Amino acid sequence: MTVQHPTPRNFAAVSAPKRWFLSLPTWIRAGGGETNGTISLIEQVIPPGFESPWHIHHNEDESFLVVEGQLTVVVADRAITLNTGGFAFGPRGVPHGFRTEGTTPTRLILLTNGGTFADFIRATSVLADGPSPPEPNEADIPKLISAAEAHGLSILGPLPAF
Repeated sequence: MTVQHPTPRNFAAVSAPKRWFLSLPTWIRAGGGETNGTISLIEQVIPPGFESPWHIHHNEDESFLVVEGQLTVVVADRAITLNTGGFAFGPRGVPHGFRTEGTTPTRLILLTNGGTFADFIRATSVLADGPSPPEPNEADIPKLISAAEAHGLSILGPLPAF
């Protein structure tokens, strides 16, 4: 039996310039182009009290790894608080989101088992050309929702109370 080992289309060191996604410093460490469409690997630094939108990934599972800080992940009707080194899993098709806890920023790695989440981040973020993000704009919300739908996600609204 012969085992084939496909070489990624882009087999090289991946540059990850800083971006602003939802006004958060964000780095796309890997996406579909670097991984034959198999994963997205996103790094973020998130201030205390930030809440992600309540959302569903229809085609990808999402995993959360806390590198530094504290994060509460909510999946369906269950919440778990993670500290540095903690991990949680959000299966596709199940509503989920997160909130940062504590008094210091949280450094988070998000991993999806498909390359389209990185494409979504790329489509809805801007390259960081300075130390501060652009001001949030209400007009960006329809663009965010439309891009989410185009990339297999549904934004359901704000994170529910838990």
